[in-house]
Amino acid sequence: MSAISELIGKTLTGIEGKVGGDRITFTAGDGTSWVMYHSQNCCESVDVEDICGDLQDLIGSPIIQAEESSNNEWPEGVEPLQYNESYTWTFYRIATAKGLVVIRWYGSSNGYYSESVDFEKVSR
Repeated sequence: MSAISELIGKTLTGIEGKVGGDRITFTAGDGTSWVMYHSQNCCESVDVEDICGDLQDLIGSPIIQAEESSNNEWPEGVEPLQYNESYTWTFYRIATAKGLVVIRWYGSSNGYYSESVDFEKVSR
């Protein structure tokens, strides 16, 4: 498994993924690729919930920030979704001199399965 911080200093040439999808692929100019995804098991769901910013701002300029954070508390005042006992929001903040992008993943389960997002180098 890789850490999102591996992107720092890399210049991306492509990004594939979208809101509602289950993976985002990053490709660097040196041919290295990484994939952000969830290994689906049985009784959980983990998808890209939101992308704030323009993914194109991450292409063609070196990555200067790449960090992950997560939260598993349901927001106050919002009615919890039916049938889900556990929730995890995972945020990835990735920036270049051109702009900042925040990718938010949402995972839910019955509490017995992982809601985490994996970040893995897939080729070079």
